Amino acid sequence: MVALQAIAAALLISSSLATYIGTASQRRGTVAYYDPTNGGGSMFDNANDGYGEPLNVIISGLSSPEVLNEDGIINFARAIGFSIECLGIHLGAPMSANLGDGNGWVNQTIELREDYGSAAAGTCLETLIGGNHFRVFVQNGTEADSGALFLAVSREEDVIEDHTIVPNGYDIGRDDFSAAAMGTTSYNGVTYNTVAENITGLMPAGSTGVNHGIAVDGIVTLLTVTIE
Repeated sequence: MVALQAIAAALLISSSLATYIGTASQRRGTVAYYDPTNGGGSMFDNANDGYGEPLNVIISGLSSPEVLNEDGIINFARAIGFSIECLGIHLGAPMSANLGDGNGWVNQTIELREDYGSAAAGTCLETLIGGNHFRVFVQNGTEADSGALFLAVSREEDVIEDHTIVPNGYDIGRDDFSAAAMGTTSYNGVTYNTVAENITGLMPAGSTGVNHGIAVDGIVTLLTVTIE
């Protein structure tokens, strides 16, 4: 009798474990994103000065999987006028974000800059005269594995102004980025179709805790990018 009870208990545990694993494996590709604040995270990154920059664009976890990795976001970025940093050199400390996925505060995966029409060298011009740029953070922890990419997008001043953010630069950066992404774009033989949705209530509006004291309108743009 004891042996039968032990076998039954083992089967129950095995069944529960299989259900849990199945649920976990189905998370990616089934939701657009998870709200970072539900897992103790934030919709602002850590700018290393006690303040944060808004994660104001999300590449949906329902996008084509080929987009949702470093090589994929670089190719998509090149399709909409961005590329890797000048000579591959990043100046300044990387920022980190906590996306509430169980990974805690994690440094940006990559930072990409406006390329002014030249994926090969245009970001060197952006470094000099300023422009749009964005940092990429991936929501991939075991507690919230959406696979979504959270982007901190902003328009910055030129090198003489030490790349500070232009007035209203977070909202402007988000809007310019989204406008460039929407519709059909292509690069390196890959064609993308992107649709946008503005999300309210995910990020607080105002300037409290925001880097440079620049107010944000609280809107996050959700982009779903599908490879055709």
